[in-house]
Amino acid sequence: MLTSLVGFSQKKLFNGKDLTGWKVYGTEKWFVENGDLVCESGPDKQYGYLATDAEFKDFEITLEFKQESNGNSGVFFHSSIDGTKITGWQAEVAPLNRSTGGIYESYGRGWLIKPDAEKEKYLKEGEWNKMTVRVKGDNVTTWLNGQEMITLKDEKIGSSNGKIALQIHDGGGVRVRWRNIRVQKL
Repeated sequence: MLTSLVGFSQKKLFNGKDLTGWKVYGTEKWFVENGDLVCESGPDKQYGYLATDAEFKDFEITLEFKQESNGNSGVFFHSSIDGTKITGWQAEVAPLNRSTGGIYESYGRGWLIKPDAEKEKYLKEGEWNKMTVRVKGDNVTTWLNGQEMITLKDEKIGSSNGKIALQIHDGGGVRVRWRNIRVQKL
């Protein structure tokens, strides 16, 4: 079970009104609707990212997501972006049986770890889900709806830092809602 970090202060990364503190990469759509952050496939049906202006090293991010259509997305960390090419690591956000909570290294080693298949049951399709990603030194842990999905020790992650970014996958037809995006430095 996920435990809270007493003594650390959380900071809102998304204000529920606009994209202040974030930058859009690519032609896919990022907008605010009814207080939620929405990502939606655009005319090019390519990858798109919404990245923080700030960089983070050791942190814990909590957020909620709701997959409305195809839902293939992710939460990147220790990232750098050039156009729509991103380097860094992704905590997967995907449809059922597609490894939500696993860690994927873009333009690198690919999948580093996927959750055990029986943990797929923690994803609530079409409903709000809460994800937490904790990165401290070489250690990464993800939780989905309070259940630990993976724990990974990786020196390459520990030796880096960078932006946090939300992803919209290529292929078109993707729509994901986000809310309550908060981060605390560790």
